[in-house]
Amino acid sequence: MRRTVLFALIVLSQAAWAQKPATVDRWQPTRDAAERFLKERGVAGVAVAVAKDGKIIWEEGFGWANREKMIPATPNTMFSLASISKPITATGLMTLVQRGQIKLDQPANDYLGVGKLTGLAGDASGATVRRVLSHTAGLPLHYQFFYANEATRRAPTMDETIARYGILVTAPGETFQYSNLGFGIIDYIISRASGMAFADFMRTRVFLPLGMTHTSIDIAPGLEPYAAERYWPSNQKPVSFYTFDHVGASAVWSSAHDLVRFGMFHLKNRLPDQRAILADSSIDEMKKPVHEAFGAEYALGWVVHRNQRGRPLIEHSGGMPGVSTILNLYPSDNVVITVLTNGSLGWGSVADEAASAVLPGYADSLKAERARAKPPEPAKFTAPAELIGTWTGTIRTWAKTLPFELEMRPDGKVEVQLGEPIKPGFDPGPPKQLRALVNGVSYEKGSLEGRFAGTIPTPDVDWVPHTIALDLHLVNGVLRGSASAQTGNDPVFYSVASYVELRKR
Repeated sequence: MRRTVLFALIVLSQAAWAQKPATVDRWQPTRDAAERFLKERGVAGVAVAVAKDGKIIWEEGFGWANREKMIPATPNTMFSLASISKPITATGLMTLVQRGQIKLDQPANDYLGVGKLTGLAGDASGATVRRVLSHTAGLPLHYQFFYANEATRRAPTMDETIARYGILVTAPGETFQYSNLGFGIIDYIISRASGMAFADFMRTRVFLPLGMTHTSIDIAPGLEPYAAERYWPSNQKPVSFYTFDHVGASAVWSSAHDLVRFGMFHLKNRLPDQRAILADSSIDEMKKPVHEAFGAEYALGWVVHRNQRGRPLIEHSGGMPGVSTILNLYPSDNVVITVLTNGSLGWGSVADEAASAVLPGYADSLKAERARAKPPEPAKFTAPAELIGTWTGTIRTWAKTLPFELEMRPDGKVEVQLGEPIKPGFDPGPPKQLRALVNGVSYEKGSLEGRFAGTIPTPDVDWVPHTIALDLHLVNGVLRGSASAQTGNDPVFYSVASYVELRKR
C-alpha cells in the first residue's frame, strides 16, 4: 500500500513537472527579428550586444561575416561602423583636452597646419574645436569615398582637403550642418597635437586602455580574419574596400562586444580591465547638447534625446555602402544596446526587440508610437514673398569662381543658371550650361533646399556624372550657403561643396 502511494506521488509529481511552463527566453524575439531581418532585407550578417548595470547580459551573431568564405558573424566580428566613429574619435580628442593639449573653445585653425579653414560666410576664428565637434562650425556636408579598385584616384592629404573643402558656408554657431569633414579635421588635430599617427593614437590611448582588442582605424594588420565583408544592397556583391578624406568621421571598425564595452564606459561603468582614460567630468562634457539636430540635439560626438519613448537616450548611428549600425545608451536604465550589420538596409526591428527585452515599458511605448504614426503627406512648396525674384551672384569652387543665377517664380518654380548664358551661334564650351529647373524645393526656417542637373567643372568631381544640391540660407537679404556636387548611391563617390552667395537683382 505504501509502495502504491509512493508510486502515485511520483507519477503526479512528474505530471506536474511536465505541465510546468518552460523558462521563457527573453532574447528569442530579438533572435527572431534578426533572422527575419537577414531574410527579408537580404543582408549577410548582424551582431547584437546588450549590457546592463555594467555587465554584458547578451551578445550573439547571425548570418555571415563573409558569404563567399562562409565565415559566420559573431560578437567578435569586426564591422565597419561608419558614423559611430564620431563619438569614438571625440573620445580620443577629449583625452587631449583633459591633458590641456587642446582647448575646446580655441579656433580649430590654431591646431592645423598649412591647410586652414576659410571664412567665407563668417569669421574662421569662430570655428572652434567645440563647434567642429558639434557640426556647428559652418562647414558643409561633405564625404568622399576612395575605392581600392579605382585605377588612379587616391585620397588627398589632409592639408589639401582642408584647403580645398574647409570652407565656412554659414557663420560659426549659426546653424547645424552634419559634416564628415569636421571629424576628418578632428582626427588631423589629434595627430598634430599628439605627434602620433591617428590610428596609432587611437589604438594606444583609447582602444587598448578600454580593452577593445577587436577595434581599429580601418582594418589593422593581424585583425583581417575578424573583419566582415561589406555588401552592396542592390546586388549583394562585396563592396571594394574603401577609405575617405575624413577618417575620423567614418573609418573605425569594431565588434559588437567591443562597442558595447565602449558604451558602458560612457555610462561610467568601469570594468576591471579598463583604464579611466576620461574623468567623469569629461564624459559629462561630451553629452552636453550644443544645437538642435535630427529631431533631437547634438553634443560632442553624440546625439542626445531628452525623451525618446519615455526615457533619455544618447546614441549615434552609422550608414554608408555595406554598413548600417547603431549604438544606444539609456542612462536612466544603465543599459547599452548595439546592432551592427554589413548591409545598408537598417537595423531598427532588431534594436527595438532588444530594447523591449530589457527596458520596462519600451514595447508599450513603441506600440503606442506606431499607432499614432501617420503616413507622411506630400511636401507642398509655396514661394515665400521674400524670395520671389531673380538672385545673382557666384558659386566659388576651390579652383574657380562661376557666375550663378537663381530665379524664384511666384508659382513656386525655381530655375538656376550656372555659368555664363549660352548665346546663339557660339560654342558654349564646358563652363557654360543651360538653365535648369530645381527639383524637391523646400524652404523652412530661412533655409532653401533643392537639387538640379548640372556639373561643377573641377577635376575632383567632373570625371563622373553628378547632380548639384543647394542648401542656401537667407541672412540679412543675402542668400548664402553651399552647392554640393553629389553622385548617386550605387556606387557613391562624393558630396563636395562650393560656396554660394546671391543677392536679389
